Amino acid sequence: MFTTRGTTAVIPPKRHRRVKLDCNPAVYKQRNIIERMFCRFKDWRRVAMRFDRNIKTFMATIAIAATVILIVMSPDPSLQ
Repeated sequence: MFTTRGTTAVIPPKRHRRVKLDCNPAVYKQRNIIERMFCRFKDWRRVAMRFDRNIKTFMATIAIAATVILIVMSPDPSLQ
């Protein structure tokens, strides 16, 4: 299904697998960062349940959530 769209798997195979599939660690790291951000968005109930049916309001809510997550997760103490 995914190969017809030109995508490749970036999840590394298990260590005990006999046939090792190639995995690019840099791409996997980027994918992991995106997945963690979506997980943090799900902590925001309004974003997870998509209460805002208007796309402009929904995107504004995502922008606010991303900004707050950035400030809270920032290692820079001047932002907190």
